[in-house]
Amino acid sequence: MSRFPGLYEVEVGGAANVGESYEQAAARELAEELGIHALPCLLFTFINRSGLSPHWLGVHEAVVPDAVVPDPDEVAWHGWLTEPELRSALLEWRFTPDSHEAFSRYLAFRTAQP
Repeated sequence: MSRFPGLYEVEVGGAANVGESYEQAAARELAEELGIHALPCLLFTFINRSGLSPHWLGVHEAVVPDAVVPDPDEVAWHGWLTEPELRSALLEWRFTPDSHEAFSRYLAFRTAQP
């Protein structure tokens, strides 16, 4: 990631293009970064103030295959972590500010669902 070199990122993402919905942008980024085609479902949006400047983020869920083909120009490393492994990694590894914010809001969203 050019803005935060050497840091891990929890989410796949990037900026939406003009006229592009959150879901369209998420699907495009999944294809660009991981080489997969999936239909992301928008869960919620929020203004993230923890990065370089405030910006809107859309948090999605998608069913993706186990095997992905990351673009080496986009992704230096990838791996699948269980929730306990990710919680531990967030404490031990160096992640982008967006990662902490998006994951904590995702957990709060999930907990609030019936």
